[in-house]
Amino acid sequence: MKKRLLLLLLTILSFDASAQISFEKGYFITNDGEKIDCLIKNIDWRNNPVDFEYQLVQNGALMNENIKSVQEFGIYDNSKYVRSTVKIDKSENNLNNLSDDKNPIFIEEQLFLKVLIEGKSNLYQYENGNLRRFFYNKDDGNIEQLVFKNFKNYENKTGENNQFRQQLWNDLKCPSFTLNKMTNLKYQKNSLVAYFTEYNKCNNSAFINYENKVKKDLFNLSIRPRLNNSSFYVEDLVSNSPDIDFGNKSGFSFGVEAEFILPFNRNKWALTIEPIYQNYKSEKAVNGSFFSGREQIVNANYNFVEIPISVRHYFFLNKDSKVFINASYIIAFSSNSSLEFTSPPFIFSKSVELVTRSNFGFGVGYKFKNKYSLEMRTQTGRNIVKNYGFWDSNYKTSSLIFGYTLF
Repeated sequence: MKKRLLLLLLTILSFDASAQISFEKGYFITNDGEKIDCLIKNIDWRNNPVDFEYQLVQNGALMNENIKSVQEFGIYDNSKYVRSTVKIDKSENNLNNLSDDKNPIFIEEQLFLKVLIEGKSNLYQYENGNLRRFFYNKDDGNIEQLVFKNFKNYENKTGENNQFRQQLWNDLKCPSFTLNKMTNLKYQKNSLVAYFTEYNKCNNSAFINYENKVKKDLFNLSIRPRLNNSSFYVEDLVSNSPDIDFGNKSGFSFGVEAEFILPFNRNKWALTIEPIYQNYKSEKAVNGSFFSGREQIVNANYNFVEIPISVRHYFFLNKDSKVFINASYIIAFSSNSSLEFTSPPFIFSKSVELVTRSNFGFGVGYKFKNKYSLEMRTQTGRNIVKNYGFWDSNYKTSSLIFGYTLF
């Protein structure tokens, strides 16, 4: 199964990256004010772009425009960026590198700002790595940054400059807005989007909420039954005792997976967590091994819950089909697990506790219509008698996993 998994993984990685990104109907406006309809390569920018690629017709020549030649561009029913020369504060938010100056340190830059709310008052966002800043304007006035800054105060503790609340209280206030509302307002996208939405409604202004243009389903819950093929052997490192190879055993187990889609790069990255109960039982007859020189019957009974925490990457084939790869860190918890050594006619018996150790897993899968999935997964070996210094063991599992997404 490992060879098949590796072959499938190499096949997936050989896909051209351009097959992952779609060209969608959009437009851009040149410096001369000319609006050009086109197909824009939508890479769901996590960081604000400085350029973009497009085609004038489907499968046409790939062309490029940048911030110097374009004053605005957008993808219909999805997103919009406007060029603006603004004053931006790029002060560190890292607690270890905070300035003792609470005032913003502005520099002037020309940026593509992402439009979040467009109406009587507009809300914009700029993001680059760990830097996130919000901007606003009213009635097509100059665009200004909403100021928020962490700083180190005179007691060497972290302070906050929440000037953005005063800015909004002065410029964008409705009769129903209270000081308590402003105090609870956070310098976060969801909080500010809600505020600007309420302000535009209060002023009976038509507005567009670009965050609602495309509803992104960022959480999935799936049931995932599976067929497992597991192997287990034990070795005595200091004696001539033969290894105990319990062989391959097939079994059935069941997991429930919670998947959290990361909201950037076209939803191609996800984090998952999946509790799974498993059991392995096997019996082996051995001669002159471990605790007795006589023939022994060794019973392995391994009961455990494992919790893979995975990073997943999707490769989109078309609107209904996608393949994915996983890398997992697996935490395991055992219960009532042991090796039982018995010598006929049952005059000798010895029990050895089996423990759990974390390990890693790798998987490749296919998902259809965001509902049905099939995955092949293999795990690295796990030494489950590690508490016995002169023993070594290796427990390994490969799985064929069927998935059904509930929501």
